[in-house]
Amino acid sequence: MNKLELIDFLDEKVLQYNNLKFIESDPIQIPHQFSLKEDIEISGFLTATIAWGNRKMIIKNATKMMELMGNSPFDFVLNHKKNHLDNLEGFVHRTFNSTDLSYFIKALQHIYTNHKGLENIFSTNATSQSTQPAIHQFKKIFFENPHLQRTEKHISDPLKGSAAKRINMFLRWMVRNDSAGVDFGIWKSLSPAQLSCPLDVHSGNVARKLGLLTRKQNDAKALAALDKNLRKLDANDPVKYDFALFGLGIFEGF
Repeated sequence: MNKLELIDFLDEKVLQYNNLKFIESDPIQIPHQFSLKEDIEISGFLTATIAWGNRKMIIKNATKMMELMGNSPFDFVLNHKKNHLDNLEGFVHRTFNSTDLSYFIKALQHIYTNHKGLENIFSTNATSQSTQPAIHQFKKIFFENPHLQRTEKHISDPLKGSAAKRINMFLRWMVRNDSAGVDFGIWKSLSPAQLSCPLDVHSGNVARKLGLLTRKQNDAKALAALDKNLRKLDANDPVKYDFALFGLGIFEGF
């Protein structure tokens, strides 16, 4: 396919998958249960954090996290007591366990109390063309409080070579206003043009087959190359093509 054919093909796939039906089987359904901005972003962040593995299990365990917080994540983050964190004992999603979840809640309390919330950290530290430096800074702030070393692995750092798939997906949820009712677009201080595609095995394999990516590893260098090529297709909203790449890989076995 030439460039115009590729754009037409991918735009068609974006329309096919970037709609309300997508929510039914996707973890993004968890933050869609809320209306308060802070509830949406906290539930979205925690859901994205455990978004690896079986999608049904991701949704099940993210639902469990919300239930453990009384389905009021912002209120729980701000006002929890030690005994509330004790009630998290036994939660586990793959390698993310109750110790990690307890720290995440305390770290989020620190962020909303001392750093003006999640959006402020990312918008303050993003560049005009990228949110990747902001993810690096976010991780530093997130782990300012005493914590176990093991918990750090659950926040990726693009400046240390990671594609940071889950945080980039979370940022897509918060920043893109797709008018289709999937992504929220509640963070007005950032632009979709600054976002990076959530790169994983599915989107990476499809991108290679379409000639958008040649690097074999799904790492920060691959993400930079994919971002560059997606921006050539749509500079204002490059990560809309995540729907096309993911949909082709997951639903069509492309």
